[in-house]
Amino acid sequence: MTGEIVVAPSILAADFARLGEQIAAIDTAGADWIHCDVMDGHFVPNISFGADVIKAIRPMTKKIFDVHLMIAPVDPYLEAFAKAGADFITIHAEAGAHLDRSLQAIRALGKKAGVSLCPATPASAIEYVLDRIDLVLVMTVNPGFGGQSFLESQLPKIERIKAMIGDRPIRLEVDGGITRDNAAAVAAAGADTLVAGSAVFRGKSVADYAANIEAIRIAAETGRVRKRQDSSAQPMRVGEAARIR
Repeated sequence: MTGEIVVAPSILAADFARLGEQIAAIDTAGADWIHCDVMDGHFVPNISFGADVIKAIRPMTKKIFDVHLMIAPVDPYLEAFAKAGADFITIHAEAGAHLDRSLQAIRALGKKAGVSLCPATPASAIEYVLDRIDLVLVMTVNPGFGGQSFLESQLPKIERIKAMIGDRPIRLEVDGGITRDNAAAVAAAGADTLVAGSAVFRGKSVADYAANIEAIRIAAETGRVRKRQDSSAQPMRVGEAARIR
């Protein structure tokens, strides 16, 4: 099942000195979800923030907190992020030996469970847990840093996962280098939830952020319409949105 297009700005690209203010700004600007990238300096080569920061910013908005845990081991920290205010908790298929058990633990905490795949991880890694999850997150960069360039090689994987999901009520999210120029290709491949950091926080005002979010949303919706019009089309190439807008 594919829902409406969701744009989830990643606060990794925000000004951390004004984090609360910036969350309020993207809320006003039309963000659907707030994406929180948690990095541990072990599973990925960077450190961002932890559960205490999420707890501190949770009162700033009523929007869904989409918490992406790029940490290993992950199980010891699930309860802390659940209590901090996460709505979705997404863990990496590569981060532990017992993915099914971890997903059960997330749901037992009353949260929606997601699985993320790094670029080199095949779609088959989630085949046996599809009935445990509410979200699949396809990384279109190698996780660990913001501001990287989109990996077009991941478009066929997005299509494969979309086919695997079928009519299950699972959101298909994409994170990494998303801009107005590639959002159409991503949505045409089957994604319905787009994470964007630098492309949203470009500018200085609520109006700037609103324009950036709307441009991504319009491009994604355009890509989805184009896909419906030509169900036999190959994955849309990056930049094609500019020719069909």
